[in-house]
Amino acid sequence: MEEWLEDDERLDYLLAENLRIIQSPSVFSFSLDSVLLSKFVNVPHHKGKIVDLCSGNGVIPLFLSARTKGHITGVEIQPRLFDMADRSIRYNKLEEQIHMVLGDVKEIPKELGIEKYDVVTCNPPYFLAHEASDKNLSEHYAIARHELYLTLEESIQSASKLLKQGGKAAFVHRPGRLLDIVTAMRANRIEPKRMQLIYPKEGKEANTLLIEGIKDGKPDLKILPPLYVYNADNEYTAEVREILYGKEK
Repeated sequence: MEEWLEDDERLDYLLAENLRIIQSPSVFSFSLDSVLLSKFVNVPHHKGKIVDLCSGNGVIPLFLSARTKGHITGVEIQPRLFDMADRSIRYNKLEEQIHMVLGDVKEIPKELGIEKYDVVTCNPPYFLAHEASDKNLSEHYAIARHELYLTLEESIQSASKLLKQGGKAAFVHRPGRLLDIVTAMRANRIEPKRMQLIYPKEGKEANTLLIEGIKDGKPDLKILPPLYVYNADNEYTAEVREILYGKEK
């Protein structure tokens, strides 16, 4: 086991998928947002080419590998996170299905190819570069959470360039950026088609937004039922438990 891990890294379970992932409290650990996006997006079951932008430690490609036999490419700009993702892929013996690329999302369409992909997913940085944040954030977390190297608009622009006509792009973000997201999607030929709001619990404001669009699609946005993360007892709801742990037998 030690040969796979460095420094304060640990090997965590992705329970519903029966996979393992390398994480680090000081470098990067995935959030529920990534899990939700990987379950929300429509992916082809048997074939197809998928790109995950802002992959971090590779969590979304790993989750998607349990839902599709298509080839998945993850893109990450930080060498340390790229390396963690690469080791997790090799640990799970998924090298033939998942391939990580170390690179800048803004430039990646030139490298991977224009209009060659069926699906693009992205969990981009949520916060503007100038927004106040935890002063104790590591550089790795700061880059992942703040628009230091990539803006929302740039991530959507790259997704559109990668997508074939009729391909799907799915994003997770904060509800407060909904109008920015829709504006940028339409400006880049991605028509919003499905949207879902995630609430911490009933009676609280939504704090997460999932949205999927089709390149050159026709206007017809469907709003899915809300998803609540916690119940009145502050335990995961049945829906979220199934997402995280799989169906109860």
